[in-house]
Formats: sequence, C-alpha cells, structure tokens
Amino acid sequence: MRAHRRAQRAAVTTGATLLAAGLLAGCGLSEPDADVPADGRPGHTSAAPTPAGPTDSPRTPELPSELTSQRLDWKRCTAPRGGNAPGSAWRCARVDVPLDYADPSGETLSVALIRKEARDKGRRLGSLLFNFGGPGGSGVATLPRAARSYAKLNTRYDLVSFDPRGVAASSGVRCRTDKEQEQAHRNVDLTPDTAAEEAAFIEDAAEFGAGCERRSGTVLPHVGTGNAARDLDLIRRVLGDEKLSYFGFSYGTELGGTYAHLFPHTVGRTVLDAAVDPTADGIGHARNQTVGFQRALENYLKDRGQRPKEGSERIARLLARIDRSPLPTDSGRELSESLAITGIVTPLYSESSWPDLTAALDEAENNGTGNGLLRLADSYNGRDEQGRYDTQSHSQRAISCADSTSRPTVDEARALLPEFRELSPVFGPFLAWDTAGWCAEWPVEGEHETPETSAPGAGPVLVVGTTGDPATPYEGARRMADELGEGVGVLLTNKGEGHGAYGSNDCVTSTIDDYFLDGKVPADGRTCG
Repeated sequence: MRAHRRAQRAAVTTGATLLAAGLLAGCGLSEPDADVPADGRPGHTSAAPTPAGPTDSPRTPELPSELTSQRLDWKRCTAPRGGNAPGSAWRCARVDVPLDYADPSGETLSVALIRKEARDKGRRLGSLLFNFGGPGGSGVATLPRAARSYAKLNTRYDLVSFDPRGVAASSGVRCRTDKEQEQAHRNVDLTPDTAAEEAAFIEDAAEFGAGCERRSGTVLPHVGTGNAARDLDLIRRVLGDEKLSYFGFSYGTELGGTYAHLFPHTVGRTVLDAAVDPTADGIGHARNQTVGFQRALENYLKDRGQRPKEGSERIARLLARIDRSPLPTDSGRELSESLAITGIVTPLYSESSWPDLTAALDEAENNGTGNGLLRLADSYNGRDEQGRYDTQSHSQRAISCADSTSRPTVDEARALLPEFRELSPVFGPFLAWDTAGWCAEWPVEGEHETPETSAPGAGPVLVVGTTGDPATPYEGARRMADELGEGVGVLLTNKGEGHGAYGSNDCVTSTIDDYFLDGKVPADGRTCG
C-alpha cells in the first residue's frame, strides 16, 4: 500500500473533480491579521538561463553549458500510455539531464515535460512546476487531467509538469511483466501467518528488486529524490526562471523540501500540500500511516452512524474470513485479503468516495462477493480491464528504496505486529509487514535514513496539512514546516478529510491562490475549516 503510492492518483481525482465539490466551506483564521507581504516575487523569466546561486554549487558540480543552455523544442503532445492526448493548448518537450550528477559531463537522461502557457501574457509571472506525488506519478499525464482546478493560476503562470527520472516517459523503471504482477497479487499474502507465507512474501519482494535490476539497471542507482531535485533546478534554468515556483502534493512535498535544502536561494513561491513527515524513517512512516488510515476509517464509521471501535473490529473479522476463504467475483478473479485491504484504503483518500466503500463493504459482508472491493483495488494498483498494469508501483518502489537506508528484517517486522495491531486492527498488520517487504534485498543502497529539508536562507514555503488526511497524516505537516526552519516553513491547517486540501476548501484554495498570484504569505498557524 505504501504511503505515497496512492497520492498521485488522488491528486488527479480529488484535485480535478472530487474536491472541487467542496468538503468544507468558509475559512476560520487563527490570526485575523494573517496576511503579510512576501519577501520577494516569484521567478521572473529572463532572456537567458541563469546559474544557481554560489552557495548551492558545493552540493552539485557545475553543469556543462550544453545542458544549461539547451533550448526546448515544444511540440504538440502525443497520447501517454493508456491515455488520451491532451488538447491543442498543451505542448510537450524533453530536457537532457545528467544520469549521474557526480559526473555531469557524462551520460544523460531525457526528462519529459508538458506545458500550458499563461493566458494573460502581459502579466505573466513565470513557470509553475507541479509534482502530484507517488513517487512515480506521471506529471505529463496528470497535469492536463487536473488543470481545470488550476485555471486561476494559469492566468499568470505557465503550468508545467514533468515525469521525474525513472518515471513513465523519463526512462521509466520497469520490474515485472503484467503476468508476473497478476501472479504476485494472486499468490502472495501481504500479511503472512505461517513460516511458508513469510518465506514466499520475502522471496517475492527480493524477486521484484532483482527484476528492476535486470530491466532498469542503468538508471536504478540514480532515481532518488536528490537527483530529481537537481533535475528540477536544471529545468528551472532551461525554462529561464530566476527562481522555482513549485506546487507539490504528497511525495511532491518531499521533493519540494529536498529542493529547498539543496537550492535555498532559488526557492520561489512554493506550496507543499499533504506534506510528508521528513523526520520519519521507514518504520516511522508506516506507523504514521497506520494512525492516519485508522483515523480516516473511524471518521468514516462515525459518519455512517457506527461506533468506530466496533466497526473496525467488524471489518478486521471480515478480512480474517477473506484470508481464510477469498471472495469470488464476476470476473472470475478472487478477492484476497491483500486486495480487500487495498480496496478499503482507496476510498479513504477522499470523503466523496466514502459511499463507494459503503457499497463495497455491504456487498462483501452481505452477499459474500468481492466485485466492489476488487474494482477499488484495481484502481489503486493501476490495473485496467484488460489486465494491464501501469508502472507507477515500480517507479515508486525504486525511488523510495534509492532514498531510504531502512531495511527492516522479518523479525523486526514481526516484532512490530502487537503495536501496529493496537493502532489499527484493519491496517496495522499490513503496514507492519510492509516495512520488511518493501526494500528486501534491494540491489541499490539507500541514500539516507530520513530526507534533509532544512532550508536556511530560503523564502517562505507554505506547508498545508489536512487533519483527516490518511496517507500523510496532519502531524507530518507541522514537522515539515519546522524542519524547513524558522521564517521558512509556514503551516496552513485544513480541518477536513481527504488527501490534499487545494480545491477542497474555499479558504485553503484562496489562500494558496493569493500566495502564488500576489505574494501574500499567511501567518504560520492559520486554520481553515
């Protein structure tokens, strides 16, 4: 399930449609005189690309001029895999970036970009770059589908997104065939109960990493978030912006925080929505999610007029029955316990999807069939009706494991079970075991225990947290703001449900729009809801 996995899909769905309905209206300000002017304007375009500030250069060798001075060839976009070509207002291009920033004159990768130009060119502020999460989400495919939500920002900004290195059209990582992916979903128990199931669980995890190395070995050591942040800065320079204006969601907040740490003096207007906790290691991240998804489930149960403890225990008993005897579906496929958990997780990302969860649970409990939960799980897992899977889960795992040194053992995961079951009888066992299976025997060493996001000298960064966010629980937003540093991290709280706040609440949306368009920075601690 992994925290960031669903984030990119949620950004498309909630940002473009579901949250547009407005879960909450109005804005309650913790401080009535919250708006203060920003310390600078966003990145203006210049006639030629500009170098990064001198204090940034020790972290990354100077790039050759053939990279920093490259000119982008914007052309009509073709259809992404499994999707439709965007409209005539969109243009696509590719930018060359170093495969290894320690050897910037060596081999390069090609990163895919997409852009929709600002409508009011006379008042254009520059480029606004988006990352919708994942890691592993395709910005090239996502931005056109979500762009209606950002129409106001598009008046003065070029909307720009990209497929990060190792993702989709940018030398995407692939680790398994569709058939192998289907077999794993069918045969591997992600909450093993016996020694044989534990062995199969770890063997499958190791085979996944070995498949990545066989199919994507060249790029695999270089797909981490630090390199993606360096790519962001090169993209900024090639676009001709003095500073980076950036809107990141979920994992995109980790990318944005990493960028701020590496390049504090080129941080422009930046918003980090559904912020990741940068202080959590792999186990801490799983613990945070266990709390977050259980909190969202309990909010759902209360909304249905049910007692949270009793409702959670009922769902846990349902999962135990499915573990013993998978449910049949009309497709001929069976709903396993692992797929059922995924199906329950999916609609918790947005309050608008709670009715889907109700229908799917009613079907499983009363009819003994798993059609609804399987449809939800397939949506989460990127499986279409023809049985084809997208590769976001491949890229996500590769990027996560390249970033993190966390490699818990089976014994360590098993030891977490009592604590995690206490936190959530529904999600706890799944997320405890996930700590051991995620990067088991991964062929590439991780870069750090936790990401570094301190950014002394950067301008204000607006960090948004939603109190009912299941995937990146609210507490992580405060920690992100704190880690960015005093005078940099500015926390905006959304009292509501769902993963991501922009578009779900008029107060949050207008506050972010005012920041991007007019430079109005809210006081740290403002609350909407």
